[in-house]
Amino acid sequence: MSTLIHGYEVVIGFETHAQLSTQSKIFSRAATAFGAEPNTQACAVDLALPGTLPVMNRGAVERAIEFGLAIGAHVAPRSIFARKNYFYPDLPKGYQISQFEIPVVQGGAIEFYLGDEKKSVRLVRAHLEEDAGKSLHEDFIGQSGIDLNRAGTPLLEIVTEPDMRSSAEAVAYAKELHKIVTWIGICDGNMQEGSFRCDANVSVRKPGAPLGTRREIKNLNSFRFMQQAIDYEIRWQIEQIEDGHAIQQATVLFNPDTGETRAMRTKEDSADYRYFPDPDLPPLVIAPEWIAQVRERMPELPRAMAARFVADYGLPEYDASTLTQSKAMAGYFEAAARACGQPKLASNWIMGEVSRRLNAGETGIEQAPVSAAQLAALIGRIADGTVSNNAARQVFDALWNGEGADVDGVIDAKGLRQMNDSGALDQIIDEVLAANADNVAQFKAGKEKAFNALVGQVMKASKGKANPAQVNEALRKRLV
Repeated sequence: MSTLIHGYEVVIGFETHAQLSTQSKIFSRAATAFGAEPNTQACAVDLALPGTLPVMNRGAVERAIEFGLAIGAHVAPRSIFARKNYFYPDLPKGYQISQFEIPVVQGGAIEFYLGDEKKSVRLVRAHLEEDAGKSLHEDFIGQSGIDLNRAGTPLLEIVTEPDMRSSAEAVAYAKELHKIVTWIGICDGNMQEGSFRCDANVSVRKPGAPLGTRREIKNLNSFRFMQQAIDYEIRWQIEQIEDGHAIQQATVLFNPDTGETRAMRTKEDSADYRYFPDPDLPPLVIAPEWIAQVRERMPELPRAMAARFVADYGLPEYDASTLTQSKAMAGYFEAAARACGQPKLASNWIMGEVSRRLNAGETGIEQAPVSAAQLAALIGRIADGTVSNNAARQVFDALWNGEGADVDGVIDAKGLRQMNDSGALDQIIDEVLAANADNVAQFKAGKEKAFNALVGQVMKASKGKANPAQVNEALRKRLV
């Protein structure tokens, strides 16, 4: 059920350009490496010099096939390249080679969790196309230049149905898509370098009304800005409609400094681009054998791995989905779970203490100072009663801060081993009961809080070294 904002339903669709991880461009042998000097990676084909012809990059096609298989889409046995005609300084040919009527990937869906609610966004298509160049504006000298290094870089444009109903859902979708393309290795996902660029189509309507006029927010290059931009656009559109203004279809940009969107140009329709089949490129034919070969070498996909974690380790679906946010996270969990034999405890620690510290340091689990083996050893010491949960957190802190590498060594150095001597525990309990006659009387009168107070006194007297479960059991035996 959609959440209404001031009586309006939000409708969001996405178009995402994922730069494919090939070493060369989609129709030429020029390099795709990021950061080269302007115009040093643009060959005659990229520059559209007379007499040059495009030649399809097989690696780009294979990556499109991989994506189609990963999302359960139909991989077209025959697709067509078209010319998308528009004029802009960074477009050397005066048109972009793309796909229009028959794309290589058709349909499919992206599934993800929003909180603990499972969501699914349908995809319309994913098609291959070439990137344009880049305009460089040198304000300090009042001039602009064109860098054609990106011209011809292979892109997979991934288009959704307008299935999302909030900025939070849109960001969750974008994160899941980002996870998939990086997981299968078809895109490095670097948003700052432009390898993963998202455009959000946003409109609002009264419930049950036809779709409203959409405005496209271009080139959102961080998930944080994505949510801010969509939220601002939603508020702006509702205010405009409430003030009696009609929404005009437009392409807009988000300014993170002001937190506002602003119109860049009126939005074109497909007819404005005068698409027609590119006469220099034959139809792209993909044989079933090729698809089978690609399928055989694909890695275990996140959804399949999450299902396996549920089946093999008994994890809740939410845990399994969270732990498969990246290959590195999934590998860390599986290594820890196998080593300690306590998969749920391993999941709790990774989703809790480990993730909290990673988020605070804005780093990935690949850089975690506590290895999966160390975490497994610590969980083992919790499970066998060597340390309490509170003591385990102190050990974890020490490991994380580099104060030791061996779990048992840290436990001993900090004196955190739990008291397992029943005789010593009985003596402490005797002393606590003798010193707290009032609490004993209150407990026997039916006040459970008095029992908790006695447990606290025993733990204090043992300097936290007593096993809480043993304390509870021994105290109740003595008080009954």
